[in-house]
Amino acid sequence: MTFAYSSIQTREEAGVLSATLDAGPLNLLGVDLVRDLVSLVDALYTDPGDVRVVVIDSASPEFFSAHVDLTAIPQYTAEAAKAGGPGDASLGMFLYKLAQVPVITIAKVRGRARGGGNELALACDMIFAARENSVFGQFESGTGALPGAGGIQHLTRRLGRTRAIEVITGADDFDADLAERYGWINRALPDAELDGFVERLARRIAGFPPEGVKAAKRSINDLTLPHPSNVRSDSATFLSLVALPESRERLDYLANRGLQTPGDLERDLGKAVAEFPG
Repeated sequence: MTFAYSSIQTREEAGVLSATLDAGPLNLLGVDLVRDLVSLVDALYTDPGDVRVVVIDSASPEFFSAHVDLTAIPQYTAEAAKAGGPGDASLGMFLYKLAQVPVITIAKVRGRARGGGNELALACDMIFAARENSVFGQFESGTGALPGAGGIQHLTRRLGRTRAIEVITGADDFDADLAERYGWINRALPDAELDGFVERLARRIAGFPPEGVKAAKRSINDLTLPHPSNVRSDSATFLSLVALPESRERLDYLANRGLQTPGDLERDLGKAVAEFPG
């Protein structure tokens, strides 16, 4: 199987597929990147070849993925729908499908993973992050919305009720060390050690008999993944909230200050969402 995409660099070796997000400096989850992710996931279901483990990382040192492209919600939603059909036309249900691919998936995070970018990482089986510069966050409450692509479901299961409420309603940024202590990610590692650690783990898993690994993942997913109806509900609520006048006003305010462009606002978005005047 050949894995070739316009916004994802790929390299396959010894049963491990490296999938590097390369959709501009912010890696926004927009039309092109969602389209390519859908194609990648479809290939992992239908014809993975020798691939046993997928490692998702970023070509940008500052952004794993900033968030969804807030100017193209209908368009990227249409691309996400191709993963499951019109009845599941949402990024959340696409990421739910990603969580169940019959291979092991690892998010290797450097830089910021917020909003839909964090939800992409959460849909992977494991998350490892560089201690020095990784930042995680769900900023949607700061704009009047909520995480609509699985963030509520995954974070509540990983963090517990009280910490999930802190993370989601506080809409702030969390560094890798705190994310590790909360159970958000598997481990925070020194940047210089991150690549080697993930490569060793991925190759180790890829070298095991695949049917046992697949069976273990299926059993764990049965115990821990949310019901699809909960994911669909969150997606529908996100779409309704983000269309409200108050949400539009806050998003417009952030856009005028640099939202969705490289710069200080995107680097410190957790701080910026709390600075709305009025």
